[in-house]
This record gives sequence, C-alpha cells and structure tokens, in this order.
Amino acid sequence: MKTVESHNGNFTQADETGMTFIGFLLFFDPPKPGILKTIQDLEQLGIQLNIITGDNHLVARHTANAVGMQVSGVVTGDQMDGMPESALLYAVQHNNIFAEVDPSQKDRIILALKRAGQVVGYMGDGINDAPSLHSADVGISVENAVDVAKEAADFVLLKTDLEVLRQGIIQGRKTFANTLKYVFMATSANFGNMFSVAGASLFLGFLPMLPKQILLINFLTDLPEMTIAGDNVDDAFIQRPHRWDVGFIRRFMLVFGSLSSVFDFLTFGLLLLVLHADQVSFHTGWFVESVFSAGLVVFAVRSRLPFTHSQPSRTMLLVTLVVGIVTLLLPYSPLANILGFRPLAISTLGLIAVIVILYFISAELVKRWFYRRFFS
Repeated sequence: MKTVESHNGNFTQADETGMTFIGFLLFFDPPKPGILKTIQDLEQLGIQLNIITGDNHLVARHTANAVGMQVSGVVTGDQMDGMPESALLYAVQHNNIFAEVDPSQKDRIILALKRAGQVVGYMGDGINDAPSLHSADVGISVENAVDVAKEAADFVLLKTDLEVLRQGIIQGRKTFANTLKYVFMATSANFGNMFSVAGASLFLGFLPMLPKQILLINFLTDLPEMTIAGDNVDDAFIQRPHRWDVGFIRRFMLVFGSLSSVFDFLTFGLLLLVLHADQVSFHTGWFVESVFSAGLVVFAVRSRLPFTHSQPSRTMLLVTLVVGIVTLLLPYSPLANILGFRPLAISTLGLIAVIVILYFISAELVKRWFYRRFFS
C-alpha cells in the first residue's frame, strides 16, 4: 500500500494511486438471541413494530430482515418532504419502515399514527428522539440513553430487551383488566343499591337500612372486591389491546345495577308479603341477601367467559368464603343488638339463598347477552 505524505490536508486524485484494496471496514451489531420469537410474540399480542430511523433505508431494511420483521413498505425522509398530512396518514398505516428521517419527521410520523387511532409507544435513546418520546402515548428509553431522552420518556428500561416490553404489556393488560372488573362491580353495585333504597323508601314506613348497616355492607362487600387486583385474567383479554370506554361502563352499570335491584325487590316482597317481617327482621334479611349477592355476583361478572371456564384467584375465593361466614354469624353474635339485627329462621335463610342463587344464574345469562350485544 502506498504511503501518502500530508500536504496540509490538501489531497488530489493523483495521491490515490498505487493503493491495494484490502476490504471494507464495517460495524456489526448482531441481533439479540431470541429476538425473532419476541417479535412474533408481540405480533400475537396485537403489537405492530415500526422502524423509524435516520439511517440509510437499505440499512434499515437489512436490520428489519435480520430480526425477522416482515417489511410492508419503506418511506424515506425525502418522500415525506412533499407528502401532505392525508398522504402521510395513509403511509403510516401501510408501511413499517421510515428511514433517513430527521427529528421533526419522526414527530410527524408519531402524530400521524395517533391520528390513525393507534396507541403509540416510541423507543429511543438519542437527543433527536426527545420530541417523539414526548409526543408518543408511551415514551420508552433505556438506562444508557442521553439525559434528555430519559427525561422525556415515561419509562426507562434497565435492560435493553424487547422481551421486557412484552412482559410489561402483559402485566399492563392484566392490571387494566382487573381495574375494569372493580369499576364494573363498584358502579353497578352502587347504582343498584341506590335504586333499591330509593324504591323501598316509597312504600316502607321505616328506613330500608340503617346507616351503620349500610357502612357494614360496604365494608364486607369491598373485601372480596379488593382481591380483584390480584385476580386471574383470561387469556382472551390479554391477547388483544383494549381501551377505556366510558359508554361501555355506563351500559354495564345500568344493566347489572338494574338486575341487582330486581332481586332486591324480590327480597323485599319475600320479607314483607310472605314472611311478614318487622323492621329488625327486614334489615337483617336484606343485609344477608345484599352481602351474599354482591359477593357471589363477582364470580359471574369478573369474566366475559362462563363461570366454569374462568378460574378466579384463590385469594378471592378464600376472602369471599370468610365474608360469607361472618355475614351468617353476625345476627347470632353478641354484636347483633348493636348492629340492629336478630337471628333469622333457617327457612328464611333458605328462601334468601334461593333468591341469591337465582340472581347468580340470571347474572350469568345476562352477561352472555350483554357481551354479545355490546362487546365487539
């Protein structure tokens, strides 16, 4: 190879003679082992991966092929320069590689994906990624990223691995599913109880329930519902993303709250017209029915699957059992007089049990109709 002396940094074509080509110097960053399976697992969860980079489009395509991504199309920064927003909106839905783009173009892509109705997570570690990390629904960076990127991100991964993201998505969906369960139960139960109390007040000559009894019902029924946070979640819910839908929650509240009131009124009829209960017996009977119906209906509406096809957590089963035992013992305990209760006849408890079982079966049937009608 010819040695070339420096001419104060001025070189000419004549200097590039007598050289021997040895090869290219390349930087090679091999894909992590198992990345193909991780990408496939993400796709099964309904996650679409896009590459947005300032690198050459050939390099971007090669990277996608190396990790096993199916390339649906490539858009470059030059193509985006003359692209109106309507065309970009179409492009982000039919291409998954965006190469040779500058920071402002990255941000345009993120905003276009959001306008297309996507929930966008963006992962970046450089200064140029800060605007996109801020614009995305979820900004994700890594521990060795620049400070600006980490400050703009919502999450900073301590381990650079897409498998961490997959696990995080699964845990997030479980948390969201259990949060919805609690919201469904709390709103429908409160609506039903409010409607029942208001309705009973129209024809009763006494309070349908004493304040201390209402507080005790809320306390006992909240205990099983607190275990929803660690409840099992159906695989069908995890396999696809879901959104917060206030309209759906409202419909659930109206349907199942009304169903709860129907069986409350059946209990009123049983206690007043059949058993001719006085005020204390009425309070005791409705207390027992309210706690048992609220505790058992959790198992019916905690999943859109039939009760026998969805396994609740052991903690939920145990707490519900304990609450049921306490509810049955309270009217026979020394606290009965303090709480305004009295012991009920075995025949009365049997009739209340029939109402609770009918309520549970009805909730199962209504649940199947409800999800066929309102859930897509």
